[in-house]
Amino acid sequence: MSEQNSNDKEKDKNRISRKPQMPRSPSGFFWVYIILVVGLIGFFVPNMMTDLPEVNYSEFTALVKDHAIEKIYKVSNENNALEIVVDATKDRTPSVTALKAKFHNWHGASPAHAPHLQLTSTWTEDLGKRITQTQLDNGYTADNLIEISEIKRSSLSDHLSWIVPLGLTVLLMIFFMRRMGGGGGSQIFNIGKSKATLFDKDTMVNTTFNDVAGLEEAKVEIKEIVDFLKSPKKYTDLGAKIPKGALLVGPPGTGKTLIAKAVAGEAKVPFFSLSGSDFVEMFVGVGASRVRDLFKQAKEKAPCIIFIDEIDAIGRARGRSAAQGSNDERENTLNQLLTEMDGFGTNSGVIILAATNRADILDRALLRAGRFDRQIYVDLPDLNERRAIFQVHLKPLKLDTTVDLDFLAKQTPGFSGADIANICNEAALIAARHNKKFVERQDFLDAVDRIIGGLEKKNKIISKDEKKVIAFHEAGHATVSWMLEHAAPLVKVTIVPRGRSLGAAWYLPDERQITTTEQFIDEICATLGGRAAEEVVFGKISTGALSDLERITKQAYAMVMYYGLNDKVGNISYYDTSGQEFMMQKPYSEKTAELIDDEVNKLISVAYEKTKKLLVENRDKLEQLANKLMEKEVIFKEDLEIIFGKRLFDKDVQLEKEEQEKIDKDKLEAEKKASPVVTELGNGNGELKIPEEKKS
Repeated sequence: MSEQNSNDKEKDKNRISRKPQMPRSPSGFFWVYIILVVGLIGFFVPNMMTDLPEVNYSEFTALVKDHAIEKIYKVSNENNALEIVVDATKDRTPSVTALKAKFHNWHGASPAHAPHLQLTSTWTEDLGKRITQTQLDNGYTADNLIEISEIKRSSLSDHLSWIVPLGLTVLLMIFFMRRMGGGGGSQIFNIGKSKATLFDKDTMVNTTFNDVAGLEEAKVEIKEIVDFLKSPKKYTDLGAKIPKGALLVGPPGTGKTLIAKAVAGEAKVPFFSLSGSDFVEMFVGVGASRVRDLFKQAKEKAPCIIFIDEIDAIGRARGRSAAQGSNDERENTLNQLLTEMDGFGTNSGVIILAATNRADILDRALLRAGRFDRQIYVDLPDLNERRAIFQVHLKPLKLDTTVDLDFLAKQTPGFSGADIANICNEAALIAARHNKKFVERQDFLDAVDRIIGGLEKKNKIISKDEKKVIAFHEAGHATVSWMLEHAAPLVKVTIVPRGRSLGAAWYLPDERQITTTEQFIDEICATLGGRAAEEVVFGKISTGALSDLERITKQAYAMVMYYGLNDKVGNISYYDTSGQEFMMQKPYSEKTAELIDDEVNKLISVAYEKTKKLLVENRDKLEQLANKLMEKEVIFKEDLEIIFGKRLFDKDVQLEKEEQEKIDKDKLEAEKKASPVVTELGNGNGELKIPEEKKS
């Protein structure tokens, strides 16, 4: 026991003493730079003369007379200056002695052993002839005459002209390599290394499956993978093999990355996390190199999990690019990924998780069994799932007693988990803005309005006539949706500008999985209610229905082209689920295209006439609603019930109606049972005699 305790203490000591690895300092590279600069200076400085002692021509003549001159140079790049090299062996001649007394830095001025002097006179042809004649006059002959040699002496400015640009280029390269490599000049040598973040026992993730709400079906499949990693014997004893990969597919914000974080927190095995864009680089071959390095690290730490977020960045189907040759690097990266996931080699113990919201554009080879065995669809949450998600995000908030989870879940159909988290945060911000101690129910409603419609613009300048048009436009939407059975029930109408809209109407659509033709038509009529109200009331129309017209056009074309809800076009769908983005031609003829356009126009025209007829029949109620809207600017469902009465198509009204019918039926049955029955004793045998009219 004592030995075990000592081992545990030693492990704890090692764990405590282990410091997180810091990025390696690039100081070694700075030493290389310093040595390089010093070497350049040592090479070039001897060739760069400093300012030489100057002698006049009479002093030069004295040196010639004493035969104390060894060489004479004409320096071509120093304005044709004449450089004189004194013979070191004539150190005691009168002329040299006089010059020593004149120049204290006699030897210091020269980089060579022999002293160098410079003649004050600049080279000319006449000066050359004069120097030759001076030598002849002082005992020189044609055989030992000192010739004037030409030499090119480098100056500091000459070297700076190429050293400075080269130095700036090197500095810029170091700067850009640091930026691309994430810091450190040595990153250029790691350009082909994987950028995956490793989560292991030293860097654990705290997110668990308990933090993931509303994704029960997805969690079941993911938990099975985690369970296999924890206890593989339970599966292998039966001959089962764990799926090699799972692809999380779904709309943005539904929690795909959150599930991956939960897997990292639950699996207790090495977890590599990276994005699809981490493979993409400006250099050719880097993506494939990073894929190889990633799987090499994963094999060394198997069993482990690799999570690739937004895999569509590299997994797009090959051969679909509009510009041929522009996607070779991405395709090479994808080819390497396909090979590593299930190629000739084996990747035992490495499980791939990936997430995308564009599964329709992924390559078919990537989706096949053996690479991604499972595709887990993470859909938008339903009512019960939204309630669970709200429960998670409301925990850190200080809530008022008016906040009801069921009410919030019902008010947010079609919202994703990310939207719900945003609503909770926005509600807290709104409550804090109004100096409240608790977050109230109204704060959540305001947060929903803020996220859907944008911020209110109460100071926007709108004329009285425009405000009236907007009021009738929104009142038209509200009236038509109230009167039609399959239109979404209204929640609120406002003419206060919000975001890019001048007015808005909030609806609470039913959560249905399929839509019928009647439901489509009623929705189109409700959307056309604003444009129709303008024509009915003012006799003219405006540009305020742009978004409405865009929406109904898409709906009408979808009915005719995709869903087969048109009699003339028939049960044909031209919807392409394979993701073919660069089709050169339409899958139907020009005649069919004309038929589709005609049917769409006819469908919208019929719906528009139906909408106008409905508004004409309820013109008085439309005007009441518009006037009330101009007065209050914001009206709610209760205000419409005062004008129109209860909406007969609402579920709660239908439920009340059914309950009332049941009560009336039970009351009628009770009255029947309580009605008197006339009986009389008859034949003396004690039998009950029933009157003839009561017999059945």
